[in-house]
Amino acid sequence: MNNSTPFWEPDWKRVQAPLAALRRQLASFPSPPLRIMKVSQLDADLLDDELLETMKEQLWSAFSLFKASEWDSNATLLPTFKEKYKPELILALNLIMYKFSVYDMGATYGSQLQNLVYRNERKHSGGLQSTSMDASLTKTQKIAYGVFTVGGQYITERLNLIVTAQGWGELPEDNIKRKAWNLIQKSGSIFRIVSLINFLAFLYAGKYRSVLERILSMRLVYADRNSNRQASFEFLNRQMVWHAFTEFLMFLMPLINVSKLKRNVKRILLPAALMSANELSVLPAHICAICHENNSASATPGTTTSTVIHNPYIADCGHVYCYYCIKTKMMVDDEWCCLRCGKKVEAIARHIEVAEDKALGENTENEEGEAEISGADSQALEPLDSASSEKDR
Repeated sequence: MNNSTPFWEPDWKRVQAPLAALRRQLASFPSPPLRIMKVSQLDADLLDDELLETMKEQLWSAFSLFKASEWDSNATLLPTFKEKYKPELILALNLIMYKFSVYDMGATYGSQLQNLVYRNERKHSGGLQSTSMDASLTKTQKIAYGVFTVGGQYITERLNLIVTAQGWGELPEDNIKRKAWNLIQKSGSIFRIVSLINFLAFLYAGKYRSVLERILSMRLVYADRNSNRQASFEFLNRQMVWHAFTEFLMFLMPLINVSKLKRNVKRILLPAALMSANELSVLPAHICAICHENNSASATPGTTTSTVIHNPYIADCGHVYCYYCIKTKMMVDDEWCCLRCGKKVEAIARHIEVAEDKALGENTENEEGEAEISGADSQALEPLDSASSEKDR
């Protein structure tokens, strides 16, 4: 034996054959399944959707200064640049996000935030499922994923726009476009059913969120298995508490008579003289205090509304209001107080104003004057009558 040969090399060569046989048998050995939290995978999908929506908002805001839609010579509304090329703009945005996420790093941005990464599940069948070294995606898997997700979404959206614009669904049944439309609708229904079945399988096993991931054998696994899932529920708990509190207030507020509560507090804290001495007590008699108060609270600058009393009704305190106003207040609050004097209103009655007729007054004065004149004449005639009677005698 050469002196330069390490002492362990002969033994290493001798165990190579048994090690190779052991590796071949390893795939058939039972191993614990790899469990990935389903909520992390679903949260990653939601994060991707939210990120895409945020990028879309920024993209649409960049086209907000473009000219609005115009009319052509045939009185047809022309679409804007954004409306005309919306599928292409979304395609470009999806391509950029796909290039810098799945193609370069093997995971979407949402998956990276959840400590997840795609792996080639074909390399982890049998007992190799829980091995520490995860096989990365092949180039074919990445390209196929981009073609079906980015390209498939673009083709579907553009095709739907064309079909809707040309009205394929309203054509006769024997038309080839109508047959194509029926085929598209059936294909969409079948895909939704298959997606539902795949989602139920995902909820059971925790693998392959979508049908495409199952076909391409792309499974989300932990990028770093030694790091725990750091999820803070403090913000969620705070949101739930505030949501429950607002729901309770929405249920409680209709049951509380705010005006009655406000009036009772004023009655306790303020004396009666101060409650009656307000700006509504000095309003003219022909103005409804309720109408004036409502219009003052809701009127906009530069507008005027009439507050003259219509269909007047008088309260037991002696003040007059519109019938609708005072009746509504008494129906809502059985302890409503007059806005002018602050006294509780218990009963109302129709107010009838007595108008003085000037002509009738003048006639009455004339009749009284004629009566006085006729009385004086009768007194003057009495001596004459007596003198004539004595002469006759």
